[in-house]
Parts: sequence; C-alpha cells; structure tokens
Amino acid sequence: MTVTATAIRHDCPAYADARVVAWVERIAALTEPDAVYWCDGSAAERERLIDTMVARGTLLPLNEEKRPNSYLARSRPDDVARVESRTFICSRDEADAGPTNNWADPEEMRATLDGLFHGAMRGRTMYVVPFSMGPVGSPLARVGVQVTDSPYVVVSTGTMTRMGADALRQIAPTTPWVPAVHSVGAPLGPDDADVAWPCSDTKYIVHYPEDREIWSYGSAYGGNAILAKKAFALRIASAIGKDEGWIAAHMLLLKVTNPQGRVFHVAAAFPSACGKTNFAMLKPSIAGWDVETIGDDIAWLAPGANGELRAINPEAGFFGVAPGTGADTNPVAVDMLERDVIFTNVALTDDGDVWWEGLTPDTPSHLTDWQGNDWTPDSPTPAAHPNSRFTVSADQCPTIADTWDDPAGVPIDAIIFGGRRATNVPLVAQARSWEHGVYMGATLASERTAAAEGTVGELRRDPFAMLPFSGTHMADHWQHWLDVGERLAEQGSAPAIFQVNWFRKGDDGSFLWPGFSENARVLEWILDRVAGNVDATDSPVGLLPSEGSIDYEAAGVAPEQWSQLFALHSEPLAAEVADTEGFLAGYGDAVPTEVWGQHRELEARLRR
Repeated sequence: MTVTATAIRHDCPAYADARVVAWVERIAALTEPDAVYWCDGSAAERERLIDTMVARGTLLPLNEEKRPNSYLARSRPDDVARVESRTFICSRDEADAGPTNNWADPEEMRATLDGLFHGAMRGRTMYVVPFSMGPVGSPLARVGVQVTDSPYVVVSTGTMTRMGADALRQIAPTTPWVPAVHSVGAPLGPDDADVAWPCSDTKYIVHYPEDREIWSYGSAYGGNAILAKKAFALRIASAIGKDEGWIAAHMLLLKVTNPQGRVFHVAAAFPSACGKTNFAMLKPSIAGWDVETIGDDIAWLAPGANGELRAINPEAGFFGVAPGTGADTNPVAVDMLERDVIFTNVALTDDGDVWWEGLTPDTPSHLTDWQGNDWTPDSPTPAAHPNSRFTVSADQCPTIADTWDDPAGVPIDAIIFGGRRATNVPLVAQARSWEHGVYMGATLASERTAAAEGTVGELRRDPFAMLPFSGTHMADHWQHWLDVGERLAEQGSAPAIFQVNWFRKGDDGSFLWPGFSENARVLEWILDRVAGNVDATDSPVGLLPSEGSIDYEAAGVAPEQWSQLFALHSEPLAAEVADTEGFLAGYGDAVPTEVWGQHRELEARLRR
C-alpha cells in the first residue's frame, strides 16, 4: 500500500524543513512507494542497507581477511556508465544550453517524466537522502536532498558526500537546496520477484538549471544515479556558480610542500584517460617535496575575502576507475582500497578478492569476470569492465591532506590544464595572462585512444575538461572564468595558469616523458615559477622552461628527447590553429572577445 502524507509527516525528523517534507510528500504521491525512510547517515544505517543488499544479491561480500568490510556489485550489462545521449539540460531558453548539451523543452520534459515516474517506486522503499556538498556548514558548501529507491545509491551517496542528519539540519526555512529525484524505474507488483540490479531500458538524466532541480530515471549506475556527483556538483553547480560568482570545475586539488617548507595548492583539469587520478595521488620522485591529496575530481573555486582564489573538494569520497590502477601506476590508490570499499563490475579471484586489468603485473590463471562468468587469460573479453569502479571514503587515502575538508577551503596558487597529445603541445607551458590561460582551457583537447571513441588519434575537444558536465552554454562558462579572473585581479592576484602534456611521442611512437612520479619535476618547475625562483623562455604557445630549470636527465630523458618535448613545427601547428578556428566558430557569438583575441595573437606569433 502506498505510504500516506500523514505517515511521512509523522515519520520525518523533527528538524526537517517544511519545504523538504512537502516535497517528499509530493514525490511519494507521484511514485507511490510502499514506505518512506529518512536517512540519518549513521554507521548502523549503512550496515543495515548493506545487509539488505547482500541478502538481495546486489552485493557480494569479499574475503574478509584480504579485503575487510568490502563488497562487489555487478550491474546489468546495459547499465555500466554515464549515458550522455540521455542526459539533458532543460534550460528555459534553448540558447542557454549551448551547442554541446542535449536540450529539451522543460515543460515537455516534465510531462514525460511525470508519466515515467507515476508509480515508479511501487513495491519499493523511497529513501530520503539529505547531503552536503563540501564540509557541513562551510560557506562554500551547498546542500541537496535526493530521493531514491536504490539502497546501492544511498550507500554510495553516503560515501561520496556528507550525508545524513547534519546535512538536513543545514536546511532552514530560507536555505536554498537542490531537490534530486531518482528511480531505477522497476516497480514491483505483489507477485513480482526482485532482481539483484533493477533498472529500466528507458533512461533519462535531466537537469533544470534555473530551478536547481535534477530528475533521473532508469539507471542505478554511478553519475546517472548518484546525483550529488556530476549532476549536482558540476551541471547544476555551474549554473549556481555563474549566478553567485564562483566556479564549479572538473578539477583535482593538491597540497604541495617544497623542501623549504612553503605550501602551495594546485587545481588541475584533465580530460578522461589523461592521468588525473594518478596526478591527484602523486608520489614525487624528487627528495624533499611532499604532495598531498585534497580531491581527485571536482573543485569549487571562489574568490576569497582577501582577494585570493579559494577552493574546496565538494565530495567526501573517490569514485575511481579501476582498470589501469595498480602498484606501478598509482600505489597510493591501491593502498587506499585495502578495506571498506564497494567495487562495481571488477573481476573476482578464486579466493574471494578483486582483480582488474593493470592491478598486478601478472594475470591470474582463472577469474570470475564482471558478469559472473568463468574467465582465463585466453578469454576474448576483459575480466573487469573498462569502466569498472571503486567507491571509497576520502579519509582512507594515505596521502589525504589534513586540510582536505577545511571549511574555509585552500588558497589556489596555480591552475593546470592537461590533455593527451602526441604532437604540438609541449611538456609544460605557462600562460602569459589569465586571459591566455582561459584560452588554453577553452581549447583543451585530447587524442582519442580507442576506435570505439572515433578515429584513433583524432582530436577530441574538451574545454576545461567540462564538455559533458556544464549546465550552461560552454562559451558562457569561458566568460565566467574571465569574469572571475577580472574580480581576482581587482582584489589581489589571480593564480598562474599552466598547460601540461605527459603524452608527447617521438618519431618511433614511444612516449618521450616517463610520467607518473616524474611528473613531480614539472610540478616543481610550475611552483618555482609561482615563487619566482626560475626563469622562462617565451614561445608562440606560452612561457617554456629555460635551459637547466628542469633536471630531465634525472628522469631518464636524453637531451634529444627533451628537445622533442618542446618542438614547435610550423605546419602542424598552423593546421591545428585552423582546426581551433572552426571549433571556436561553432559556439557562435557567445565566444568571448578575449578568447578570440588570444587566438588571433597565437596566429600572429606563429607567423613571426
């Protein structure tokens, strides 16, 4: 029997704001759950939910000795990743969504979703999940409430956010909050048996930027369903930040201490497959340098009272890609995953542990793959899904900084953009100005690495690493960066901006730079530039390291390789400038004049 509004009002916490209660009543009337449960975020609650999922078959307990308090989930094969083609920005004016977002008329979309959500939670419990993005009570934090019929989503949100009673108490009668509605879209009749991973063939992930509202239907996976993550922390937050004067960025955050004891903070944006998590958990190869993790995926950047740019990691956990994460590539992450982890779509070893491609140098002779099938090294498919994940609390990271959840945030000294480029882009270059840095971010690109993504080697533009995640017109996002930079310049000084490229290749197709821990040598030069300790040489694309300012030979790089890492060849650069021209033109009149100005300056510098 559907829960009544009277029961909801009776069972809700006494401190729940009346607006939240009324909203829950309205969504319950639409979705018709059998029960409504208000989450408090306690350890006992998490344990009960996990036990429920183990009994249902959603979670498989792992070997308690090898991986204490950890579990494996296997999704349905058609529910394994974000569904960008079914992700919509329903701004009131289509022009505000821009050419890179899927737009639908908001009223028509609401009618569609009302039909889908009618009775969608029959036979299930609706969980009310209040959460804070950022430290509870921080002036930089924002709050939301998600309703969902998936206990997997509840537990994941509990890891990824500050979820529970403390977050709900932050919502006073005048407090803005983001409502988020989610259902797996698999109602149960009285005689229906449930399945381990309920979901629907029909999927929608819908954002109403002006109303600060999110609706998601049909998927139980990751960013489609954990709506605090990409949906709130980037798409809706980018619209909020645009109105309030701060930036929601797809960026990692680092705390770096040099041998003299000076502390720096760095924000860095990398598209997928560009070493983002490895850089977030960098173990430097240089003695005396200490690198600590603040965040690996999302940063909220806001001008501070003293004129500096400050940042928080709005998340409380890591939702990382498992394949490629190993003792050689990211030992910090491997250590982080020893306990209290939920793994999704990885392989299972015969002794009840997890495995994925890249975890160990040697491949086990037998596994159970991510779909529950026998697997050997001769099998034609990977043992773990390429997008398999781990969900783990941030405070388990061995390199987590003691300031990672400081309510005041941390002051940003440098901003880095990086992509996967075999040619044209040097190992590192500094922008000459904030405007030049915005141009670097706006034209950021990576080369496709798999045929499934398109033509291998083809450039994929991913401005600010935000292409799938902006809730506004992308060119408006660039203008917002320019506006924030102007405000920083008025109040104090804007951080220096840099571009890096760990993936440049030589004529034989091999990488010229070793990457991983040796990336600390590039980071050292960046922060020495911030401190004013090293010189730079001008070039058409920016300021480059002067001779002797990076000890590349200590990284195992020969002088001829070093030269190739910074080689600028006129013909391919001219071709790329022409390609960039077309890319910018695709955004029409919304492209800021400063971005076009930087483009014309690059053209002129290349002609000299």
